[in-house]
Amino acid sequence: MLVPDGEAGRAARAVIVHPIPRRMKEALISKLTGFVQSTGISVELRTIEGETFLPGLAIEGGTLVVDAARLDWPGDILHEAAHIALTPPSLRSAAGGKLTVTPAEEMAALAWSYAAAVSAGIDPAIVFHEGGYQKGGMELCASYAAGLASGGPGVPMLQWYGMTNGFPVMDSWLRLSENPT
Repeated sequence: MLVPDGEAGRAARAVIVHPIPRRMKEALISKLTGFVQSTGISVELRTIEGETFLPGLAIEGGTLVVDAARLDWPGDILHEAAHIALTPPSLRSAAGGKLTVTPAEEMAALAWSYAAAVSAGIDPAIVFHEGGYQKGGMELCASYAAGLASGGPGVPMLQWYGMTNGFPVMDSWLRLSENPT
């Protein structure tokens, strides 16, 4: 893979190793849950019983539930919050379990996650880590950081939802319309 210079190259070369040291993990969880709450999404920190799609995270009644002891990758907080944010308003408060999303909705969640990382002041590589994204996290970071004309994967969906006009800056962190036209 060719790695670009500048900001895009820095993002593409970033590698977040696992496990994240405990103190760093606690600070990240605090920072990311605070950011998610600032977007209007409810967050609960508590023990989660049973299996979840991502370790340490669950969505219950439109609320993001975080089990810090079981959370492997704190950056996943932003990605799961993205799914809540992108749920149509009439369905958001009932969102829960393993969500069914279209490929376009998943790409929009990727873009939302990148914009959230930038806005929260964390390295996007914390979200697009080596433990997920089919080992393509570095490429996703590079595509968003490169300033592509389209903005990168999922950005057109965020634009269609009326959430951004100048990615990665967001006009709204929550989808406000049911089906934009």
